[in-house]
Amino acid sequence: MSDLQVDAVFDGHNDALLRIWHAGGPDAIRRFIEGDEIGHIDLPRARQGKLAGGLCAIYVPSERVLDSEGNWPTPSRQEALEITTAMAGILTRIERQSEGGLTICRKAADIRRAMAAGSFASVFHIEGVEAIGADLDLLYLLHAAGLRSLGPVWSRPNLFAFGVPFRFPSTPEIGPGLSAQGKALIRACNELKIMVDLSHMNDAGFWDIAKISDAPLVASHSNVHAICPHSRNVTDRQLDAIKDTGGLVGINFGVAFLNPTGERDTALPLEVMLRHIDYIVDRIGIDHVALGSDFDGTTIPAALRDASDLPKLVDVFKRGGYDGDDLAKITHGNWLRVLERTWGG
Repeated sequence: MSDLQVDAVFDGHNDALLRIWHAGGPDAIRRFIEGDEIGHIDLPRARQGKLAGGLCAIYVPSERVLDSEGNWPTPSRQEALEITTAMAGILTRIERQSEGGLTICRKAADIRRAMAAGSFASVFHIEGVEAIGADLDLLYLLHAAGLRSLGPVWSRPNLFAFGVPFRFPSTPEIGPGLSAQGKALIRACNELKIMVDLSHMNDAGFWDIAKISDAPLVASHSNVHAICPHSRNVTDRQLDAIKDTGGLVGINFGVAFLNPTGERDTALPLEVMLRHIDYIVDRIGIDHVALGSDFDGTTIPAALRDASDLPKLVDVFKRGGYDGDDLAKITHGNWLRVLERTWGG
């Protein structure tokens, strides 16, 4: 049994830093700490919903202009560097100003301590590393500043890999695999014990990472392709590889990635998430599924307004037959196990 409450949630992905950065200024940080009822997460609503921590993503948005093939444009390195450092600064300022309300965690033991103390256990994560150059110097600097998880790409190409475009219905077999720089990035992440996130990788990139990495394979916020055939979702073959390495899939709350029709239908019942969880459990086991909400980064079911409503989702899991150790594994235990194995210590 977990030493934490079984319904305490550690979440694999949120975009709260992007929302705060868009709002701008120190007042946005204060509102996140004190509560603002905007978006999906602030610290009071996290406490209310027993959202005890998660991977806080730094994501550099694309311009809202698609290219001729319907793909998102890649930001310049200078733009990415400015926005990445700004969001990293926001996370650090929240930790300092929240007076124990949020803790940036560098080890699994830090997460356990923060969750037990009622401090939001935050992991510094980057989604799309356009700010990092081929020399990887910035990777080492960011690691020293607390970076412990990254996705080489968002759903657009960069120096390192080809992010899978958003397509439905579609397999993830779109585009080439890792570049030479991308392979060097994965080796450096293994050296530094930085978790590599596969959620926006295309199929070729997934298998390149599987060949190189010595860490558990993780898709932090993706769903089951066999249920919802979106290019962002994980295929059966990928699920099997994730199991073989002791990794996990974090269930994404986004309706477009849950719905078998691919529609952004906010009336989608929460039981659809249970279908995805059941499928993963039946195929690769209870140890390989967790949560990766994508709060503040996607359209979620109306029945789950924000982080404060997470107990509703936990109740759905309970009605679906998950309780005790199994429920604790889904809500937080599997994440803690995988991060501990990836980071060491």
